[in-house]
Amino acid sequence: MKKIALVLFSMSAIAFTSCKEEKKKTINQEQSITETKNHIENPVYVGTYTKKEGHVDGKADGIYLMDKQSDGKLKMIATVAELTNPSWVTISHDTKYLYAVSELVDVEGNSGYLGVYEINDDYTLHEVAQIPSGAYAPCHIAVDKTDKYVFVANYAGGVFMEFKKGMNNSFKNINKVNLNELPEAVTKTSHAHEITFSDDNKHFYVNDLGDDKIWIYDFDESNGDIKPNQQPYVSTVKGAGPRHFVIADNQKFAYSINELNSTVTVFSFDKNTGGLKKLQAITTLPEDYKEFNATAEIAIHPNGKYLYASNRGHNSIAAFKIDAEKGTLSSIGYQSTEGDFPRYFGIANQGKTIYAANQNTGNIAELVIHEDGTLSSANNVVEVPTPVCMAFIK
Repeated sequence: MKKIALVLFSMSAIAFTSCKEEKKKTINQEQSITETKNHIENPVYVGTYTKKEGHVDGKADGIYLMDKQSDGKLKMIATVAELTNPSWVTISHDTKYLYAVSELVDVEGNSGYLGVYEINDDYTLHEVAQIPSGAYAPCHIAVDKTDKYVFVANYAGGVFMEFKKGMNNSFKNINKVNLNELPEAVTKTSHAHEITFSDDNKHFYVNDLGDDKIWIYDFDESNGDIKPNQQPYVSTVKGAGPRHFVIADNQKFAYSINELNSTVTVFSFDKNTGGLKKLQAITTLPEDYKEFNATAEIAIHPNGKYLYASNRGHNSIAAFKIDAEKGTLSSIGYQSTEGDFPRYFGIANQGKTIYAANQNTGNIAELVIHEDGTLSSANNVVEVPTPVCMAFIK
């Protein structure tokens, strides 16, 4: 396979500096979070949509802070950041920072934003920077294992950006890659949807929903340099729409959830080279389901035995058993998310619980994970306006 060229745009040496000097007003000050700090058992941040867009009727206020209590129930605490369409939130590995996209579309300008927040002792957020994301509709953030480099995937622009974190919360753009301009791009309608790092921090993967590819890059954590892998990409079937990607803890297999044809593609994973080889594609839907569906999130159980995928339309979490030797999947059932359009779910409570965020019905449902990997309802649903992402700090 011909090695592709990396399209890098040299950026001026302008660092996006901290706005730390201007103390941001605490949201919902009438609600004293400090007083409740000692009662917050497990803080959870919820990303949302705040305004009506073509694909969503956003009704939220921004980023919400919730408490995952000892009984598994989620309790709303407060709005901790008023950011437009924070549809993806992630926490730094040292748990000191929260990063959030501001998913703005092209009619609002030529860029969305990356919001950077310090996590205060009382779990409120202090904004330290808002950085143009380099294109519009940013939809995912990845932080390398050293916490020095932050990557943003821009869906509508087919662009991903790399920022280097400097002194005093400054951020400098050091790489900008337009997937549409890569020689191997076929459709020229790339949609960068997620960036995933390998466990050793030497490779990362960019799911391109528009061009039906997963681009593979080598990464040098000492200086942030990136270059195409010796295997620059792997393709899914045409029209699959690879959305999100996960690598198994055993470093032998990897999995892509494909939004447009409701499948999961299984790959063998070479941890030394970072290469991928297709092994299987399996549907996330029951045979008799013929209505609209678009998959969204994918996750592997902490024990490595089971994989889960969310169905928007069928409104379920599909459960699969992972063959320990082959890495292939077999269906073990489906569980309703007790709402509409589960864009995100997260596994918590030592692998005992799934929290499914239902975008269109404005709720998060708690599901029980049984020892055999199957799911059932915990009969616990909490209202949250337009929830689409969750970040667990513990």
